[in-house]
Amino acid sequence: MVESIVTVLLEVVKCFAPPTERQLCYLRNYKANFENLKAEIDKLKDESKSIQHRVSEAERKGEKIEEKVENWLVSANNTIEQAAKFIEDGETTSKRCFKGLCPNFKTRYQLSKKAETEVKALVELKEEARRFDDRIFYRTIAEEVWLKSNKGYEAFKSRLSTLKSRQDALTDVNVSIVGVYGMGGIGKTTLVKEFATQASEEKLFDQVVFSEVSQTPDIKKIQGEIAEKLGLELSEEAESRRASRLYERLKKEKMILVILDNIWKYLDLETVGIPFDDDHRGCKLLLTARDRNVLLSMGSENNFLIGILNEHEAWRLFKIMAGNFVENRELKSTATNVAKACGGLPIALTTVAKALRNKELPVWKNALQELQTPSEASFDEGVPVEAYSTIELSYKYLRGEQLKKTFLLCSLITPTSIMDLFKYSIGLGAFESVHKIEDAHNKLHAWVHQLRDSCLLLEDGGSKFFSMHDVVRDVAISIARRDKIAFAVRNEDVWNWPDADALKKYFAICLKDSIINDIPEVLESTQLEFLFMSPKNSFVGPNVPENFFKRTKKLRHLGDMDTAIIGKLENLEILGFVRSDIVQLPKALGQLTKLRLLDLRDCFHLKVIAPNVLSSLIRLEELYMGNCSVEWEVERANSERSNASLDELMLLPWPTTLEIDVKNDSILPEGFLARKLERFKISIGNESFMPPKSVTREWFQSRPHFLINSNRESLRELKLKLDFMDIFSMKLQGINNVEYLWLDKLQGVKNVLFDLDTEGFSQLKHLHVQNNPNFLCIVDSMEMVACEAFPLLESLILHNLINMERICIDQLKVESFNELKIIQAYNCDKLSNIFWLSTTKCLPRLERIAVVDCSKMKEIFAIGEEVDNAIEKIEFAQLRSLSLGNLPEVTNFCREVKTPSASPNRPSSHTSSPANGMRKRTSREPTSTMPRGK
Repeated sequence: MVESIVTVLLEVVKCFAPPTERQLCYLRNYKANFENLKAEIDKLKDESKSIQHRVSEAERKGEKIEEKVENWLVSANNTIEQAAKFIEDGETTSKRCFKGLCPNFKTRYQLSKKAETEVKALVELKEEARRFDDRIFYRTIAEEVWLKSNKGYEAFKSRLSTLKSRQDALTDVNVSIVGVYGMGGIGKTTLVKEFATQASEEKLFDQVVFSEVSQTPDIKKIQGEIAEKLGLELSEEAESRRASRLYERLKKEKMILVILDNIWKYLDLETVGIPFDDDHRGCKLLLTARDRNVLLSMGSENNFLIGILNEHEAWRLFKIMAGNFVENRELKSTATNVAKACGGLPIALTTVAKALRNKELPVWKNALQELQTPSEASFDEGVPVEAYSTIELSYKYLRGEQLKKTFLLCSLITPTSIMDLFKYSIGLGAFESVHKIEDAHNKLHAWVHQLRDSCLLLEDGGSKFFSMHDVVRDVAISIARRDKIAFAVRNEDVWNWPDADALKKYFAICLKDSIINDIPEVLESTQLEFLFMSPKNSFVGPNVPENFFKRTKKLRHLGDMDTAIIGKLENLEILGFVRSDIVQLPKALGQLTKLRLLDLRDCFHLKVIAPNVLSSLIRLEELYMGNCSVEWEVERANSERSNASLDELMLLPWPTTLEIDVKNDSILPEGFLARKLERFKISIGNESFMPPKSVTREWFQSRPHFLINSNRESLRELKLKLDFMDIFSMKLQGINNVEYLWLDKLQGVKNVLFDLDTEGFSQLKHLHVQNNPNFLCIVDSMEMVACEAFPLLESLILHNLINMERICIDQLKVESFNELKIIQAYNCDKLSNIFWLSTTKCLPRLERIAVVDCSKMKEIFAIGEEVDNAIEKIEFAQLRSLSLGNLPEVTNFCREVKTPSASPNRPSSHTSSPANGMRKRTSREPTSTMPRGK
């Protein structure tokens, strides 16, 4: 009925304008438009479901959905909802008027037109979806989890400086590679990851990529890990082609940080495809390794050592891992000791704490016992397995069996000196292919450096000593026991000797700081080369049976043993009686014709060495007799001696090292100091070389930064205090190659340079002069041709030189005293100044100055007037400490002079331009202490 009326009306409307006809068409197509709309809604629903399925599948795979697809789905769903609501509303509003007898033409017109518009919108959305093709999603580069969170990282103060230093290095445009090294389990990886997290947060780099190299590098794996982080697909099989593509991709990054973790040996960066240095200044590399040498081999010069945690930090980490219940009053004492036993090693602290978490007190006490007295079984029981495996891996990667053997030996004797290690290494046959002791010294030093660079050894008080981390030592001893290399007992009161079968296999036995009982009558150790017995009570030596060494034919090192059995050990090469209470060396010692090193240091009671014993040791290369009181006799014709003479030492054919104290300078043989020794420590004089006790001396001792390091690396040291001999005697010729020279009470000497050595002491590093009233100066260049004076000297100590007026008579040349770091002078009553400087560039490395009790001192430094604006220009850029005390006549730190104050060889005349104080430009403001006086 309605449709018939509409048709009639349309026929009438045809007579009017065309626009009117188009508008009335909406009335005719009302039903068709709504049907089309419903159909298009269904089609768009199907298309939306299809795309949503593809989106869901991509999201399950971790892919990122294109933003336009996400927007389309939102728009499609909204459009479908709006269209469905429109249809529902249209069916309600499209109703008859006049009680159903006449349709509402206006409403039908509006609804029909709107339906047609909705259809167009649905069709457009459907067409847009077809243009997506397969571009629904794209591959994402997942950010590393550790870059999003610092879980597991604790900001320890001792490591914050390392983080800052690393950041400074990596942001330096001239630095491309930075390295971090440290022992296994010390926390290198954790630290570099924390640095990467901070670098990402601070936007220091556009990209940060990470790859673990491991001990067996897989180049393709490394390339793949880096490429994946950059969204680069490497489908090629050939490493070289993959490297080329990775290289080009990395060069497109403006600033990128590449972290290569856990490197064990040299890795060719070009083979991997990583540009660096001038190839790409924006590509920075951060490397981690256990061995510093690996980093150096890869061109990393900025390398940072990661050390152990201090006690406070270690306890903090331990408590985090074990839980706060360790603060329980009953448990805390034991827990604290367990944490200390882990030695500040993060992996040990972490694994032990986690293993003991929520455990009862007896379990904690057992763990403490296992850590303090480890055995092979201790590690099998899980205390701590991870620490054991990381350290054992480092051991396995040491190059060469001798280096491994040296590492295990270090664990038996640590802490000790490198000198002791050297003796013991010879005892273990570590230098089979080395014929000279001096060459063996050099080889051992190289090994020690390798072990330090591998972080398996620690420096202890200087380069002459070493120690080992407790956990590293325990693992090494466990390895030595397991592999039947060594049997070791340390700090034990009760222990048992191994059975006979096990004893036959050991190369070394070390009994240190333990009670030594039940020594077998015969030691069944046919392979034994090294034996060390140090009882807990050092005053009571072990009671060694007479036949104890009957079957130890290979024994080559013996330490601290009964002298009665020495003659039977004909293969012995190293013999030591350090700090022994022996009074006399037996004649049987002369039978040890293979002996190469004899150590008698600190045998304070040793008085007698049988005549001709020392000269019988025809292979002896090194003799150490410091702090011995041997009453040397003089060789005389037709006269029998009851004691050794120094002439016997002159007969030794192969000496390289001599350490000896000679109280009476009159018994020295001619040429005693002229022999070319590689190292020596010779003291000639009857009294102590310590300066006299005084207020001044106590003042210096209270300031340790002025004390010369007693662990200095001085190979050649000479102390002279002559009561009977003139310094020009033929007996004292040949002292010019000395490195440390101490002069006390010399007869007829007015200066050091030229009176003692006309060549300027080219190798001297430390000079100590005291108690010499005849000394007028140190350098008197007026009498000789000018030369460089003391070019390597690092410290100059002047004590109680009451008549010395100047250190150098003439102006100081730039080349002289060029390495000087410390100047110390006290009780030098006539000293007018320290140096008369020729230019403002003298003494470039001076760090510490101390002048006390010099009553005639006018100025600390004088400088010639010929230098323009000298006072303004002079610099001591390295100066750290300035201490002046009781200098009543000092008015200036530095003063310009034509001729300096009173001279021992010139008339006293000078004009001066005082400059009260000196404008010093230093890199760090020096401290100044004035104990008394001005």
